[in-house]
Amino acid sequence: MSRLERITSDSAVYHGKPVVRGLRYPVEMLLELLAAGMSIDDILADYSDLEGDDVLAALEYAAIVTAQRTTIPFNAA
Repeated sequence: MSRLERITSDSAVYHGKPVVRGLRYPVEMLLELLAAGMSIDDILADYSDLEGDDVLAALEYAAIVTAQRTTIPFNAA
């Protein structure tokens, strides 16, 4: 089941970057929170107007975007 309908982009909201359900929660921010070690439950506790499917939609969006683009490997420091 795709959750991509939750991801929107509108030039009037957050400079046209992809956000969740037209809210000012950019996909980028949700991914950064997850990368920092927050769980979905932690994120939902901090942002009460988000739903679990919103975070999963951000992950689904990121998976599709990264599959479509050439990636450049980062060197481990």
